[in-house]
Amino acid sequence: MTIYRIRLNWVVGSLFALIFLFLFTLRLGIFQERESGGREGLALTALARTDREIWMNILQQGRKIGYAHRQFFKKDEGYQVLESVSMQVNTLGMLQDVRFRTEGNFHQDMTLSSFEFELQSSLFHFRAKGAFHEKKLTIVVDQGSGAEQKISFPLQKGPYFSVALLDAFHAENLQPGESKLFHVFDPATVAQRPVKIVFLGEETISIMGREEKARKVSVDYMGAPQYAWIGKDGSVLREEGAFGLRLEQVPREEALKGDSLSPLIDLAEAASLPANKVIQHADRLKELKIRLKGIEERDIFLDGDRQTLRESVLTIHKESVPSLSLQRQARKGSKELETSLGSDLFIQSDHPLIQSKAKEIVSPSDSDRVKAEKLIQWVHEKIEKRPVLSVPSALETLQNGVGDCNEHAVLLAALARASGIPSQVEVGLVYQKGRFYYHAWNVLYLDRWITADAVMGQFPADVTHIRFVRGTERQVDLIHIIGNIQLEILSFF
Repeated sequence: MTIYRIRLNWVVGSLFALIFLFLFTLRLGIFQERESGGREGLALTALARTDREIWMNILQQGRKIGYAHRQFFKKDEGYQVLESVSMQVNTLGMLQDVRFRTEGNFHQDMTLSSFEFELQSSLFHFRAKGAFHEKKLTIVVDQGSGAEQKISFPLQKGPYFSVALLDAFHAENLQPGESKLFHVFDPATVAQRPVKIVFLGEETISIMGREEKARKVSVDYMGAPQYAWIGKDGSVLREEGAFGLRLEQVPREEALKGDSLSPLIDLAEAASLPANKVIQHADRLKELKIRLKGIEERDIFLDGDRQTLRESVLTIHKESVPSLSLQRQARKGSKELETSLGSDLFIQSDHPLIQSKAKEIVSPSDSDRVKAEKLIQWVHEKIEKRPVLSVPSALETLQNGVGDCNEHAVLLAALARASGIPSQVEVGLVYQKGRFYYHAWNVLYLDRWITADAVMGQFPADVTHIRFVRGTERQVDLIHIIGNIQLEILSFF
């Protein structure tokens, strides 16, 4: 297979921008299930039961990049919360308009009844809706072209929707220094993750030209802290997060002014790490040795396959691609391999369009190695390399023919699985022009796991691909790494 070399580093790194948006939408589109114990019996006496509406400017290091509009309504059967967000994001030198819309309907105790969520950016759209009924959360995801996928998750207690998380916390009537632990239910991982909210105390802040007393809280999600100031009626007056992000209440007219938008910070560049040595011809290297600090091995997948970790020193060896016969390797009995052949929400390997395209690219008589080479080359050549901000979908990527590293990775995984080759998505860092950028690529199972990068057209991928996690559902685990990791190149050859 011809090895293609990447020429522009903007085709990598937009993975971080997606993680940034995940943090930003922590309270826009994720589900919370409250931990048992503590003040579970408290009624929502502290929650203002009157309708309210607020507008907020979204600022990054003091510059406006968008606005948010939030509405809270009292209904006969409970409550309704509406939230819309419009913003511009600079990732890898390209400005992109991003829009979110969330609608949550709640019972009297603020547990979720139903929801709708939509994300729109560039060519990509992500839509999901769902409802909680009889200890089951059912979610329907729109996959484009009229295709939908339904999944259900059992939950013992009624879930809380993220747009109402601070409303629920406000009702807890905690004292300064006290905290509440919530569990975030992430549909992608089918798991719950802790969110710790701490009441830090009361502060008087200036909002829209007036002084107002507010309750300041910290929201800690997987080591990524955010802060919010809550007014007397439970509305959020101000929020602050990573990379100079701030939301602040303003009059409607000021929020809707779009002529002042000026997103200057390149999110992918801001998250990247400088390299202490210059690497030439990374695709020719056989080994890379680096020292890592600021991360805990137990949290990520550093040691295994081509990577070896010993006392904070990570050694990465370039694999050799095995020459396989026409007979497919035995894979039964391995849960990991069986999972890596299946279809899921974002890697729709059983969809007719994916199946048809895979049959068009490869031949039944091809060996698995030849199939892998053909699929990598096809994705590399046919998918336009452009940063996008959306939830990665193999089907949408195939239909649109555009995407960054995430889109390339999920599409290659889907085509490989449709061709009978187990595949997973790996996420970590890759070296480009003196820096390490966050990036996504694949591993294909050909008698053993072999790396493949469809963006760069590499098979196997070069040794500067540093894996942190494996699996699309594990990308969120990078949140606590970003901004904390330190990397030193020790040697390479």
